[in-house]
Amino acid sequence: MGQFILVYLRQQKRQFLTFLLFCAIYTIVLALYQLPPAALLYPILLCAAAGAAAMGMDLYRVHKRYTSLQQLLEAVGLELPREQEAAGQELSEPEGCDWELLQELLENLEKSQDWECRIYRNMVSRLLEEQRQREDAEQIRYQDTVDYYTTWVHQIKTPIAAMGLILQQEDTECARRLSEQLQRIEQYVEMVLTYLRLGSGDTDYVFAQVDLDTLLRSSIKKYAGQFILKHVALDYRSVNCRVLTDEKWLAFVVEQVLSNALKYTREGRISIYLEAPCTLCIRDTGIGIAPEDLPRIFEKGYTGYNGRSDKKATGLGLYLCRQICDRLKHRITAESVPGEGTVIRIGLGREVLEVE
Repeated sequence: MGQFILVYLRQQKRQFLTFLLFCAIYTIVLALYQLPPAALLYPILLCAAAGAAAMGMDLYRVHKRYTSLQQLLEAVGLELPREQEAAGQELSEPEGCDWELLQELLENLEKSQDWECRIYRNMVSRLLEEQRQREDAEQIRYQDTVDYYTTWVHQIKTPIAAMGLILQQEDTECARRLSEQLQRIEQYVEMVLTYLRLGSGDTDYVFAQVDLDTLLRSSIKKYAGQFILKHVALDYRSVNCRVLTDEKWLAFVVEQVLSNALKYTREGRISIYLEAPCTLCIRDTGIGIAPEDLPRIFEKGYTGYNGRSDKKATGLGLYLCRQICDRLKHRITAESVPGEGTVIRIGLGREVLEVE
């Protein structure tokens, strides 16, 4: 504070000289009229007291403003000279020296505004640079994670496929149940890879006209063993429809919905059909979804009553389906009645694009 006052007084020397000049003129004029000393001293003291009060108020205002700007300097990482000297470091450039900036601040209003703008620009540029560095570091870490799990997924598929081939050589109840669990492991592995890929901005979408029947038959064949093992009937007739979509990502959605239908259907049937104009429906006769859970089943990590009772649900399957459908510009909805079943609708229609 003492150094600040000295700098302030040094910057106000022109005002001091002007005050002393006026006092000298006033004293000479009164002395020429041979007035008593009291008549000369009292006005000078009153003017000095008024000037000191005005200067004190101005000093407080400037110091308060300077303190706030000094905090901005510290916020953007500019060390103060006294802190640098205590640390044994060299003084920063004039741009980071608060006392030189203070002298510029006290010269006039125009320069002080320029100084403030420079401080704000400096602060914003520092913050933006730090933000870019954090984003770059986060992107590198995320890419390393994606690369690791991608490699892990491809490596784990080899023993999964080998175990599947071994189990196919035995046609026993135990082998069929092991095959079901192995298929579930493979599904979870694919969910991990899908989750990581959705988090990146460069997912490999390939849009083309896809035969929906071919896609559905492939997905049904994948879960044929579970249909047989659980004695669940399948009601499927050809839909005779071609849709513009990404075959790989839409197949993941269909397989995930089929997996959920088989998981929560203990008896009955699963129906796959097409509603006009182009909405794929997958209906089951399972345990259904509670009304209070239905609006949130597509939220990340939400398992609801069924998931809590099952103890094995992750709350990611339908979340991934919603994310994929949003990216493919499809619409996925759910209707359910507890104890009667659930129907998942996937709207595959698109607006016809006309060439202008």
